[in-house]
Amino acid sequence: MKQLIGTGVALITPFNDDFSVDVDGLKRVVDFNISNGIDYLVILGTTAENATLTDKEKQLVIDTIVQENDGRLPLVLGIGGNNTQAVIEEVQARNLDVFTAILSVSPMYNKPTQEGIYQHFNAIAKATRKPIILYNVPGRTASNMLPATVARLAKAHKNIVAIKEAKGDIVQAMELIAQCPQDFLVISGDDMITLPMVLAGGAGVISVIGEGFPAAFSKMVRLGLERKVDEAYDIHYKIAPAIDYIFAEGNPAGIKAVFSELNICGDTVRLPLVGVSADLRNEINTFIAQF
Repeated sequence: MKQLIGTGVALITPFNDDFSVDVDGLKRVVDFNISNGIDYLVILGTTAENATLTDKEKQLVIDTIVQENDGRLPLVLGIGGNNTQAVIEEVQARNLDVFTAILSVSPMYNKPTQEGIYQHFNAIAKATRKPIILYNVPGRTASNMLPATVARLAKAHKNIVAIKEAKGDIVQAMELIAQCPQDFLVISGDDMITLPMVLAGGAGVISVIGEGFPAAFSKMVRLGLERKVDEAYDIHYKIAPAIDYIFAEGNPAGIKAVFSELNICGDTVRLPLVGVSADLRNEINTFIAQF
């Protein structure tokens, strides 16, 4: 799955002031990332606020990105949830022809055991031939998918090809790299430790900060994959403050504030999320001006 090596970005869903989907803004976000070196695009991840999108709006987002991308970059589609049968039904109902893979989050809220997590993804993998990227994000799901469970899934199913690992734990990331098959991709889901993960043997990142600063962040990842350590870390330390800023008051409020300052789209989010505070906005804007 060489198409998934490098920098992918979890695209936001821009909204107009009336909270409707800003189609033109979404097109500008797509073009901004394509023209600045991003390797692939992820549609309807957490950053897209897909929890607050209707089915009709989700289809609008998919159609808009697919049309604007026009085959230029590989696409990944987020399809996940805590109702295994509902996930299977969505995977089977959607036209996945244009997508390189689906990204499927570990079940949230239910807090399944490791065996429950295994059986959840076991059932999804049996229901489709499409490559699957597992998504471990304990900060949102309230349960951690352990490396042994991931390795078990990777060995059992050829179409489970990667994991987006967002625990923020470099030790767990290294355990994944060590325990999983050699061709299985361990992708960072934590922007701050992306470079250490890449240097440890990871395949890259599915990023939030990367869509706001695509040229710099994708260059950092490429340098890391090329083992140009000093040059890569020079970029890392320059961009690290922005990573803290964009997550300080929640995602995607922070990254939307970046896009607003760049005049690419507005910063409207849907409840229960709210926009960033005036103080944080000033910090973000100051960083952009200096960067």
